[in-house]
Amino acid sequence: MESQGNERDTLRGEVKRLRAAGEYDGAVAVAESVLVVDEQAHGQNHSIVASSLNNLAALYCDQGKYALAQPLFKRSLAIEESVLGPDHPTVATLLNSIAVLYCVQGQYALALPLYKRALTIRVKVLGRNDLVVATSLSNLANLYRAEGQYALAQPLHKRALAIREEVLGQDNPVVASSLNNLAALYCDQGQYALAQPLHRRALAMREELLGPDHPDVATSLDNLAGLYCAQGRHALALPLYKRALAIYDNALGANHPDVAISLNNMGSLYIDQGQYALAEPLLKRSLAILENSLGPDHPDVATVLANLARLDETLGYATRG
Repeated sequence: MESQGNERDTLRGEVKRLRAAGEYDGAVAVAESVLVVDEQAHGQNHSIVASSLNNLAALYCDQGKYALAQPLFKRSLAIEESVLGPDHPTVATLLNSIAVLYCVQGQYALALPLYKRALTIRVKVLGRNDLVVATSLSNLANLYRAEGQYALAQPLHKRALAIREEVLGQDNPVVASSLNNLAALYCDQGQYALAQPLHRRALAMREELLGPDHPDVATSLDNLAGLYCAQGRHALALPLYKRALAIYDNALGANHPDVAISLNNMGSLYIDQGQYALAEPLLKRSLAILENSLGPDHPDVATVLANLARLDETLGYATRG
């Protein structure tokens, strides 16, 4: 039994090393071995097995393979609800993970009750001002934003930011995430003067704390570029989009959904600038990635299709092969 525990610890250490190095295929292979070891040692329905399922699912999420991650998270949730009870913080964490997956796939109606249940558990067990409660508030606010329910989203984002600043201080990557979320919400409502300083502060914080090549830095670059585009300041936006795309491509791989979103953003900018020959291959590559990773009915696929239609209309084409 002790040897199995040592083997598991060694394998889990290797998973962490490979994941940190961005070697996701290797990390998945080792994580699958960990799951086998844990199932052999503890059976199918032990919390240790649930943890291994959760870790494997997280690796698939890193790669944008959400269809593979979802059943693992669900199986992990079923185990933990049975072992720990329905109101345990670990159950809330898994509810949150599954809800995030639904949101990434545009299935907001499925995500909403899970986010709400996770928030209820966390407030009950941890209190109203815990950092994990702030995470739930932020996730729920992002869902409302995606649905265009800005009046519901804004107070949740503000409360999440207040909790994080109170607990973590002004300079922390998690605080930067809250600033980014609130700025994006302001942008959606056309409140660019409120959004711009928040986006810039989040970008500066992430570059300093995470380094210039972190995916979160790319997110801030993308968002600031989007603000500039909305203001018609395309010359300022383009270098930010290019840098964001390079970071995503290097950190996440060429076929990750975040790469596709970045390609779409840059393609849209090129349409606005009249550089149609540059826009088309970016949009087609974005569409292929998103349809493969998220499916043809995802809202992000619709966004890219709308940009391709805009390109066709601009060029006077009825269809494009």
